[in-house]
Amino acid sequence: MPRKLLKFLILFDNPTLLYFPGQFVSGRVLVELEDETAVQGVFFHVVGEGTVKVSDRQNQRHIDKENYIDFKMRLLGEPGQAPVLLSAGIHSFPFKLGLPLGLPSTFLGKHGWVQFFCKAAIKENGGLVHKNQQVFIVMNPIDLNVEPPVLAQPFHCEIEHKLGLTCMTSGPVQCRVRLDRGGYVPGETIGVWATIDNQSRVTIKKTAACLSETIHYLSRSKVVNTERRELVRITRGKIRPGEVDDWKNEQLFIPPLPPTNLRGCHLIKIQYDVFFIIKPDNLEKEIKLQLPIMIASYPYRNPDGTLRRKRGAEYPASLPVFRPWLDMKRKVVT
Repeated sequence: MPRKLLKFLILFDNPTLLYFPGQFVSGRVLVELEDETAVQGVFFHVVGEGTVKVSDRQNQRHIDKENYIDFKMRLLGEPGQAPVLLSAGIHSFPFKLGLPLGLPSTFLGKHGWVQFFCKAAIKENGGLVHKNQQVFIVMNPIDLNVEPPVLAQPFHCEIEHKLGLTCMTSGPVQCRVRLDRGGYVPGETIGVWATIDNQSRVTIKKTAACLSETIHYLSRSKVVNTERRELVRITRGKIRPGEVDDWKNEQLFIPPLPPTNLRGCHLIKIQYDVFFIIKPDNLEKEIKLQLPIMIASYPYRNPDGTLRRKRGAEYPASLPVFRPWLDMKRKVVT
């Protein structure tokens, strides 16, 4: 029946479409009809799900899925009852749903995603079904003030490594690295202290500290794909045999990043690390020290509630929801 349904929209009361766990998602399904229409019902479905789809080097497909929300309701009509006659014009059907606590944040990646969306359907008496859907965004923030106190303490790591041929008398390269703490938010800087004592006979070409993001995709509890991206790097020059180089509070700036709380998601894991890298001036591999950190949403506060501002911090007014560097657009998959 041409043009009988003029409009069929899902409208949220919150125009930003951004919600936190524990909040209510509310709005209405708007229907505009050209003619009087008999319908069996107006159906509404709220979905939250995580999905991983990966092809490995052997072209074997790994697909896994888990649900966080699966809530269905009828906005009009009752099962087994007579059809409802809707007059020509505009009809509005309200909906309201409380989001569970502990939901993971919305995430879109190359090989997996966590997404939340609503679906609506109108079933006419003749069997014709009209469908529509609308994505909304969930952000589950991480507050450093309620995380383990050890994240506010300095973080140390050290290594001793021998460079050069083992048959030659050569001392080790000793490296000690310290971060000012283990938890940060975007806009803050990571303070890096390091001492590199080159007791070997090999010149160290350069040293570097970099912040990296690693995304693990899992299927059936096994990692099936990993993405890594370097976010920022600082570098220093040569350390000749017998020399010592000291890093003193060198600053790694944390760029604006989407919220990364995927707690509650068992298919996608995100981690952040500071890698301290020693590059020998020969054919040997780089020496890497890995220091895992947490990047949260809310910064530390003083006992009186005021912001504990870090030196050099430039807190962004808002954070991006997605990762533009992944260069992909993911539609809702149903």
